[in-house]
Amino acid sequence: MLHLIVLILFIAGGVRAEDPYRFFTWNVTYGDIYPLGVRQQGILINGQFPGPDIYSVTNDNIIINVFNNLPEPFLLSWSGVQQRKNSFQDGVYGTTCPIPPGHNFTYTMQMKDQIGSFYYFPSLAFHKAAGGFGAIRILSRPRIPVPFADPDADYSILIGDWYKANHKVLQKVLDSGSMLAFPDGVLINGRGGNDTQFTVEPGKTYRLRISNVGLRNSLNFRIQGHNMKLVEVEGTHTMQSMLSSLDVHVGQSYSVLVTADQPAHQDYHIAVSTRFASTVLTTTAVLHYTTSGTPASGPLPPAPQDVQWSLNQARSIRTNLTASGPRPNPQGSYHYGQINVTRTIRLGNTPGSLDGKQRYAVNGVSFVAADTPLKLADYFNIDGVFRVGSIPDSPPASRALHLDTAVMGADYRTFVEIVFENRENIMQSWHLDGYSFFVVGMDGGSWTPDSKKQYNLVDAVFRSTTQVYPKSWTAIYVALDNVGMWNLRSEFWARQYLGQQLYLRVYTPVKSTRDEYPIPSNALLCGRAAGRS
Repeated sequence: MLHLIVLILFIAGGVRAEDPYRFFTWNVTYGDIYPLGVRQQGILINGQFPGPDIYSVTNDNIIINVFNNLPEPFLLSWSGVQQRKNSFQDGVYGTTCPIPPGHNFTYTMQMKDQIGSFYYFPSLAFHKAAGGFGAIRILSRPRIPVPFADPDADYSILIGDWYKANHKVLQKVLDSGSMLAFPDGVLINGRGGNDTQFTVEPGKTYRLRISNVGLRNSLNFRIQGHNMKLVEVEGTHTMQSMLSSLDVHVGQSYSVLVTADQPAHQDYHIAVSTRFASTVLTTTAVLHYTTSGTPASGPLPPAPQDVQWSLNQARSIRTNLTASGPRPNPQGSYHYGQINVTRTIRLGNTPGSLDGKQRYAVNGVSFVAADTPLKLADYFNIDGVFRVGSIPDSPPASRALHLDTAVMGADYRTFVEIVFENRENIMQSWHLDGYSFFVVGMDGGSWTPDSKKQYNLVDAVFRSTTQVYPKSWTAIYVALDNVGMWNLRSEFWARQYLGQQLYLRVYTPVKSTRDEYPIPSNALLCGRAAGRS
């Protein structure tokens, strides 16, 4: 009966009735996990760590009834799922009230005009350090051609750095004004140290969907004795190139094809190592041949050592202009390089201290959450929750920080340039909810208007998470065609928690379901929105 009611409400909200529905019921609990060989308190979904995969097809309607059995509020967000016209479902605190303990909330969302590899994760507090994440795959509709043969199997591989400490202990460290130490290890599908196995048959080809769901570190992925063919990046078919190893930065997702073409009497190591830090952590999994009688052995394939190698690899990743995307038209039919940029936004990340506590900022503003989700305050016209324009378009001359609920206003259907400026000697990664964007340029040093001369205005990769190398910049183009309140954040999770994020309010004065769906009838209301209707 619940599913029928949800279905009726969802159709009434404007979702096309002819698209299929997929229903999920998830129970979120704490449970014992042993990812690095010691017992920890992890977040489980239906008893699983990592959580269950979401399998879907372009335009599927996804109905996920989430029961929060934790003793504190909980939220899930869907990294890379664009939530077209529907930021109410985005699952970050700026858009959605947390699910109270002992209660449930039903997410209703559509994989509208999307394909590819993504993931979900818990966005509240510091829950991401306890698990609760899982893979999302959006398959192409059968009648839409894909630029490679169907693989013999399809594996989701979640990689990420990991702490042995309880996530609440880590959160207290941050709340006390300190920064976290370096992580204790690296996980592959929730396990370390050769505990994960992927079975292959000789001569067959497999798709590996690799997502970095970690907290801070870029990771290098490689397979002993095997090459990988890159075919997809966060929903974009790429020019197919052969790789011996792949840098996957925090929050990013890639698809590669691997053929089991090595001697089949033995197994092979899959190696994942941290990058761009003095401490190198490595973990392994096993590529197991069905005909193997010998365990994986021998030296691990080496990881690249320098930043320039990674920068060159990133620049080499291009969109396949002859491939169809989620619709039966070439991806290259969108000539983004011929559109006039109406606004340039420069975002600089800076560390600092406020009241003796470590904080991080974007353009001098260290984000603090309001008492009410921003999207709800906007919808109900609640004054005093946030101020549009509370963060400037460029880094200030002073490096001083101040606290504010940073919200940047932007007009619907404008075409903007965003430049991420990383003045620090660390690796950064940035994600924009609600959108994919064209990564038109990246380089070392400081960005200037002359940097535009090196932009790729033809076939830049189209994705939702981009890296910014140490003391470097990265430029993206974004067509703001999705009305809503959207989180733009650092994927260095402690920095995000301590203020390195903002919200982009994409606004139109026209109130129409053509541009944005109405507030869901089951929306949780909290803060100053509580009791509204």
